[in-house]
Amino acid sequence: MLVRELQERAALAFPPLRVEHRDGWWLRHADGSAWWAGSVLPHSADLGDRIADAEAFYAALNTPARFQVSPGACPPGLDAALAARGYRIESPMSLGTAPTATVTGRLRADDATVSEKPTDAWFAVWRSVHGGPEPDRDRDMLARVTRPTAYASVVADGEVVAVGRVVADAGWAGIFAMATLPHARGRGAGRRVLAALAHWAAARRAHHLYLQVDPDNAAADRLYARAGFAELCRYHYRVRVAAVSG
Repeated sequence: MLVRELQERAALAFPPLRVEHRDGWWLRHADGSAWWAGSVLPHSADLGDRIADAEAFYAALNTPARFQVSPGACPPGLDAALAARGYRIESPMSLGTAPTATVTGRLRADDATVSEKPTDAWFAVWRSVHGGPEPDRDRDMLARVTRPTAYASVVADGEVVAVGRVVADAGWAGIFAMATLPHARGRGAGRRVLAALAHWAAARRAHHLYLQVDPDNAAADRLYARAGFAELCRYHYRVRVAAVSG
């Protein structure tokens, strides 16, 4: 199913330090970088004893188990089973897609800078907006990406004010790490970043785009809708914060 395919492509764009594939389940450990890169992708038809197996994997790493729950990508009954085990819902997200030609047709390529590697200024904007405890680990994670990747930046008054990232993968390209500094919002900087990433993807024959966004982010929703993105589904994470063996 498309949802499963896109979530697995997104997982490859955020490579964890460690991943174990067990009958369709991806058990991922991120060790301080983006937390979603360390969640379980429970992609199989059967539930069986896999929750307990995943919990043992994370307990051995002294970290809470977190599951990404996407409709159509997970075994039936998973969400209810996690709720019964005391897992709470967190971080609801929207997965959207668009034909690349639609986005490039609506967003003219502008003066954003596109490079193969993130600059210090790119990281500064991303971390200013999204935070995170370990900048070096974030850098290491991005360095592990093996798919074609580009980083876009928009400069205003000599300052990088907006950034984004794109990863191409066999006809699709994922848009990630969109961020605009608060004082620069409402001036089209995010649109210029998105345009640059979409045109880069088009040049690499990625005919479809996907992205993940907080559904409560009204400004981002408006930008993506105007660019031609439509919601494919909503998904969420479940996490049980409890003492683990050390």
